[in-house]
Amino acid sequence: MRKNNSPVTRSIFKEGLTAGWPICLGYLPIGMAFGVLAQKAGLTPLQIGLMSILVFAGSSQFIAVSMLAGAAGAPAIIATTFVVNLRHVLMSSALAVYLRSAHRGLLALYAYGVTDESFAVNLPRFNAGGWSLPRALVVNHAANLTWFISTVAGGLGGRFIPEGALGIDYALIAMFICLLIYQVRKKIHILTAVVAGLTAVGLALWIPGNSYIVIASMVAATLGVMVQRRGLGKGDDHA
Repeated sequence: MRKNNSPVTRSIFKEGLTAGWPICLGYLPIGMAFGVLAQKAGLTPLQIGLMSILVFAGSSQFIAVSMLAGAAGAPAIIATTFVVNLRHVLMSSALAVYLRSAHRGLLALYAYGVTDESFAVNLPRFNAGGWSLPRALVVNHAANLTWFISTVAGGLGGRFIPEGALGIDYALIAMFICLLIYQVRKKIHILTAVVAGLTAVGLALWIPGNSYIVIASMVAATLGVMVQRRGLGKGDDHA
């Protein structure tokens, strides 16, 4: 029995790692950048590691660290990161369609590892067919392990790196831009991305905090669905 299952298991890990390695590669500099910034904000490597395990949300961790550096209180940090992470509701809703028959324990393990990057990698594969929860779990938790190691490494080496050196403060933005480029398959995707970006920039000038991220995402997604339902997005399937 073990001999029969072993090739299948190796295949699952291989396919999951093949799909997830770009995330891991991107997480290395970004995680180290976060570790450096967290160390500059006064966190120890142990605290950085615990945050990466318990939170595991890059943008929220960056926001939390910046607020800690600004002496913000715990209620403000919790509320802000909660609002920023509301986008996970949208991502989870899209993924739930493909995981209706999954065991709840595995769903909880999978949900823990859902990030913007793993969502961007897993969703198109679920949509195309032939993708499974075990493969998606490999993607999620390979990224999780890489993030943990890189953030702790950044925290350990942060004392030797000047703040803002090597462009590390731009690393997270650069990765999101790459993810967007890889996600674009149709004209409707470009329209949605442009609307989301312009809406976010406009709202950022009027709304304090980071809630404009969630609002812009919902506005752009709603517009994209409306355009497709009205037939304006037809003909893009092969674009």
